[in-house]
Amino acid sequence: MKARSKLGSLFRLSLSLSLAMTLVTSERLLRSARAQEITSQQTQRPRRVAGTDQTTDQKKPTASSSDEVDEGDVVRVDTQLVSVPAVVTDSTGRPLSGLRPENFSLLEDGQPQTITNFGTTDAPFEIALLLDTSGSTREDVGLIRQAALSFINALRSGDRVGIVAFNQAQTVSDPMAVVEVLAPLTNDRAELTKAIGNLGSSNGTPYYDALVRVADSIFRAPVTDQVRRRAVVALTDGVDSASNSDFNSAKVKLSRAGIACYFIEVNTEDFVEDRLMKDCQDDGRLALSPRQLQRYREIFMPKAKAEELSNFCQMGQFERMSISRGLYNLARHEMDDLARVSGGRSFVASDLAAARAAFARVAADIGTLYSLGYYPTNKARDGKFRSIQLQVKGLKDKAEIRGRDGYYAPKQ
Repeated sequence: MKARSKLGSLFRLSLSLSLAMTLVTSERLLRSARAQEITSQQTQRPRRVAGTDQTTDQKKPTASSSDEVDEGDVVRVDTQLVSVPAVVTDSTGRPLSGLRPENFSLLEDGQPQTITNFGTTDAPFEIALLLDTSGSTREDVGLIRQAALSFINALRSGDRVGIVAFNQAQTVSDPMAVVEVLAPLTNDRAELTKAIGNLGSSNGTPYYDALVRVADSIFRAPVTDQVRRRAVVALTDGVDSASNSDFNSAKVKLSRAGIACYFIEVNTEDFVEDRLMKDCQDDGRLALSPRQLQRYREIFMPKAKAEELSNFCQMGQFERMSISRGLYNLARHEMDDLARVSGGRSFVASDLAAARAAFARVAADIGTLYSLGYYPTNKARDGKFRSIQLQVKGLKDKAEIRGRDGYYAPKQ
């Protein structure tokens, strides 16, 4: 009995030791598993984006300056700079110089914006010079050259100029009016003089295409922190006859590029009407192009059938004159509208001989432009129009400000 009792005691002791070792081993395994889980969570935690600007430096995230984003999210920072040209005048219309950023307040859609870039009236300028050498101006290319050279010589040495004009391209069927960039933006006066010497002429007027070319080619680089004031100066009657583009598309492109629009409106209406009245068999006659007739119908007679305004030679003189005057009035309205909404101006030249004086007035006005830049608080890329309101403050006497009234946001 004693032997059995002793063996029972040894068995119970062995069992207790075995259970104790099993518990220790299990606890160690559990701790190891928990440690691996914590390590895995630390290496796979969500990415963090610090601040609003992306840089090349790796920064450790902090709870106070970072927001967590899920894996796979796309983080996008929109840094579109909006440029606002503006002219400030006193009660007599005299331009005011020497203003500072604190003299301006700027709202977008009623919301205050911070002016981050400021160009004074001494800042360099970039100008696209658009010369219309079509239609009635073809015989006066010499006068256009003289007026353009006088304008360029009136600018400062640091200002850059690009030159755009029309020419006649030979196609398989009929000659076609095209837009030519005779010189990109440059301050090389010799290159600009040579470009003006190469001015051609055309039978048609791709005026809208030329405005689009100014935005897409001359000013293809976006506005940057290096402030340069931008403008297009167009010598034209504004009556388009050969463009693939339309006025609205040109207006949107110029607006997005932040370009102040100046027009020297040459009056060619009497010259054109006199030749529109001639018989279609007359060598000296002019005819309204199919695109002009289509545009007139779409704007002034939207309910008319296309065949009603398709054959120019079958139209009577009254109908021809009515269409011509409608197109000229439309052109003047479009030029004045572009000038107003962009912060530019329109000047009327009774003929090309008066264009030289008009160019001098444009050069004087451009020299008074300020350039204000800001990054919109509204980052939506929806293509919608955003209104801009400018005010002058901190001046003793009453002042008026002329600037662009808005812009079209970029599309996604």
